[in-house]
Amino acid sequence: MTLSLDLSGRVALVTGGSRGIGRGIAAVLVEAGASVITCARSDVLEASPGTEHIACDVRDVDAVGAMIAGIVDRHGRLDLLVNNAGGAPYALAVDSGARLDEKILGLNLAAVLTVSKAANAVMQQQDAGGAIVNISSVSALRPSPGTASYGAAKAGVDSLATSLAVEWGPKVRINSIDVGLCRTEQTADHYGDDATVAAVEATIPLGRMAEPEEVGRVVAFLASDLASYVSGATVACHGGGEPPVFLYVVNQEKK
Repeated sequence: MTLSLDLSGRVALVTGGSRGIGRGIAAVLVEAGASVITCARSDVLEASPGTEHIACDVRDVDAVGAMIAGIVDRHGRLDLLVNNAGGAPYALAVDSGARLDEKILGLNLAAVLTVSKAANAVMQQQDAGGAIVNISSVSALRPSPGTASYGAAKAGVDSLATSLAVEWGPKVRINSIDVGLCRTEQTADHYGDDATVAAVEATIPLGRMAEPEEVGRVVAFLASDLASYVSGATVACHGGGEPPVFLYVVNQEKK
């Protein structure tokens, strides 16, 4: 078998693919030869280079169905779905109202199932089946104070992949990526100035945050034939994770 990440001839949909991690994923898939469609709730002034863009609220079942049907009409198939759309504002659980909780769970968990079901219906009819990759988070693995419902949703996404891999195999492979801290256009909004970002990066074993394209390469691998026997898995892409707090305290005391 030739070791290759060539995705030529494959059609991919990246939700939330017009900025941040999604834009990086889309760029890598284009570089690998795929025909890439991105979607977001609104139109973008300029789609990512080499992609086409669709305005779609992934929480809307009817809108998702129309989007998937349109992709199949234009391209004849759908080989890869990347469930990337998501996010949540900072809000302590005691201050978070039911409507905000519903929105966060809807976007980060329910929408993943909605789009996956629509994509699966197409992939099951294709000789080569297809692949689904969920962009999850380290928030699924550890406490997420201030984003508790987001962390719970991401844990649900990882669990969902294991169940759907059983239900939808052998035609469709489904995996999740637990992504750690990543540099995007919103890095300063989340972490502050350069000094604060540097202090945060110093806690990461690899010494820096990820670039969106690095997440994209993991997606490309999971979409490729190199991962033909990988399904129901959760892959960590977090630069070594988050060392225990006690190590930071001990190191500070040594100084």
